[in-house]
Amino acid sequence: MTEENKSLESVSFEESLAELEAIVDRLESGQGSLDEAIKAYERGSELKRHCQTKLDEARMKVEKIRLPENRNKPEVSDFE
Repeated sequence: MTEENKSLESVSFEESLAELEAIVDRLESGQGSLDEAIKAYERGSELKRHCQTKLDEARMKVEKIRLPENRNKPEVSDFE
C-alpha cells in the first residue's frame, strides 16, 4: 500500500505532516500531470484535516491537565 492509499486512522501526526510536506514539495516543483496534481491536492486536504484533528485532540488533553492550588503535582479532570 502506498502512502497515498494509507488509511488515516493508522497514521500518526508526524507521518501525516511528513507526507503533506512531500505533497507540497511535489506540487510546488510542478512534477507530474494535472490529474496527479489533483489527486495529490485531495490527499493533502485529507492530511490537513487529519493533522488538525490530532492537534485539537492534543489541545483538549492539555486543557484537561491543570495545576492544583498547592502546585505540587498536576491534577487531571474530565474535559467539559
